[in-house]
Amino acid sequence: MNHPFKIKYENGKQFIFDVYRKKFVLLTPEEWVRQQIGYYLVTALHYPSILISVEKQIRVGTKKRRYDMVVYKHDKPWMIIECKSEDQVLNEKVLSQLLSYNSTLDVSFLCITNGKEFFVYDIESKVWQQKFPSYLA
Repeated sequence: MNHPFKIKYENGKQFIFDVYRKKFVLLTPEEWVRQQIGYYLVTALHYPSILISVEKQIRVGTKKRRYDMVVYKHDKPWMIIECKSEDQVLNEKVLSQLLSYNSTLDVSFLCITNGKEFFVYDIESKVWQQKFPSYLA
């Protein structure tokens, strides 16, 4: 497969360079989806890469959690993206995880994806769609 990602092998494991975290990370099936989604947002949809945050810890109630991706707009969280591996079904459990993050972040758009499917919920219009919102709108 031809792709723009930097991949290295170390101690029998594959690592991919994450441009957002600025380091090599273990290339898991979920990480592969996360990297492809980030690449798509920046190259195809022209989201500013500097405003995409990956794998950051937040507090949800009394628990510490890590979201997959958050896109910022006007200095506040705008969209949460929850990435799963390609073989994982996008179900209520995944949606529940995403909603728990939003209780802290309060975004305009929620997204769940496994790389093969993705669903974006526009909170203001209360509509599920299968396209990412325009960043420029």
